[in-house]
Amino acid sequence: MSLTQFIRKVFVPRQKELERHYTEGELLQREVLKKLVKRAADTEYGRNHTFSTIKGYDNFAHNVPVNTYEELKADIDRMRHGERDILWPGKVKWYAKSSGTTNDKSKFIPVSEEGLQNIHYQGGTDCVALYLRNYEKSRLFDGRALILGGSHSPNYNIHNSLVGDLSAILIENINPLANLVRVPKKQTALLSDFEVKRDRIAHETLTKNVTNLSGVPSWMLSVLSRVMELSGKEHLEEVWPNIEVFFHGGVAFTPYRKQYEQLITKPDMRYMETYNASEGFFGLQDDPADKSMLLMLDYDVFYEFIPMDEFGTDNPTVVPLWGVETGRNYAMLISTSCGLWRYVIGDTVKFTSVNPYKFVITGRTKHFINAFGEELIVDNAEKGLAYACQQTGAQVLEYTAAPVFMDAKGKCRHQWLIEFSNEPDDLNLFSQLFDKKLQELNSDYEAKRYKDITLQHLEIVVARHDLFNDWLKMKGKLGGQHKVPRLSNSRDIIDQLLKMNER
Repeated sequence: MSLTQFIRKVFVPRQKELERHYTEGELLQREVLKKLVKRAADTEYGRNHTFSTIKGYDNFAHNVPVNTYEELKADIDRMRHGERDILWPGKVKWYAKSSGTTNDKSKFIPVSEEGLQNIHYQGGTDCVALYLRNYEKSRLFDGRALILGGSHSPNYNIHNSLVGDLSAILIENINPLANLVRVPKKQTALLSDFEVKRDRIAHETLTKNVTNLSGVPSWMLSVLSRVMELSGKEHLEEVWPNIEVFFHGGVAFTPYRKQYEQLITKPDMRYMETYNASEGFFGLQDDPADKSMLLMLDYDVFYEFIPMDEFGTDNPTVVPLWGVETGRNYAMLISTSCGLWRYVIGDTVKFTSVNPYKFVITGRTKHFINAFGEELIVDNAEKGLAYACQQTGAQVLEYTAAPVFMDAKGKCRHQWLIEFSNEPDDLNLFSQLFDKKLQELNSDYEAKRYKDITLQHLEIVVARHDLFNDWLKMKGKLGGQHKVPRLSNSRDIIDQLLKMNER
């Protein structure tokens, strides 16, 4: 009996529990809300919002305001300085460092012990449980897992309190038994210099029997490229013959799929999407034939949603999970055992099913272009680029876009800065196909593009090799979970990149 055959028995009870997600979604969420409110009733936040009187969802929505990071920042900073029982019971020692807000370079998301176990690690466990359920012949545990992580550093001067990438927090606290089936070694995984880390990971894993990968597609691709350089091989399965799955998340996989398929040519290679963030672990691709993900409903996360056509208005509609509709774009709110209450996470999702609750990530509440009423979202961009690549044989590695605002004649356009791993033979054709597909996908964009009256044909600027990595390195964000914003109403980021592209 292989090790995987033995270990898979451990996951059978959880696989049975997960079946409730397909029939009892509302009940699971009501149970989570009751648990969270009861647990936090004696915290400062719980007392201020009379958690002890909350009997159900309606009370909760009435008593607790919708929050962004700015509303919770002062409380989180007190927690970081060692104060107890503020947003969650006890002292929270870990803080996941995430990309910043308008006012701050970084956000510091609390990660309580309960959140670590009941959200983040539970997500990782369920990822394996669902994968093993779908693939009976898997040999996942007969080799090693290559897991990419970030780094961490001390939190102020508080003893045993640290801040860092969520992945570093997970690796730092992982069950020691897990280290028997993962690479690289812990000291390497937590290095802060990504270029040094990349090289060491490649050297440490080159001769190991790696069966699975976990990480952000862009950074994993960089590591695998170094592995190929060292090995001198053409395809990854020549280095790791038993490689079988890549558990990926953090950024959309579409721009990278073609490159992975060229790097790993074995026909039975699998890709499983996960939705994990600094704030929590939210979704898993439970069906290999369906790109949408199952919303995980029995973790310490209670979900609410704001229709995007109301987001940013004075009194937007907020609905619990059982109030969502398929095909509608929503901003997601979460309440968790890390002390985030009705927190606007910044991601947008669209449900493809409500029985069970399955969804796709469509973008970010702030990462869109709506300078001229076109409401272009990341989901439109990903699908448009995928179509243009499919038609021309091009491959997109990284991109960002922003508006070019109206000139004296009232003309404006979108400017796309794209780094290709394989440039199209005819950039003009690529541009035309891309623009046409965006019009098909987005009626508002199509209306603004009508006869070039307002919005002109999009402009594509080809980025030099490694431009985006150089920009991230300059910002001190190379590696980990950092990424360049795809779409923005502001030209701040694209102008910085364009200036670097001239060198």
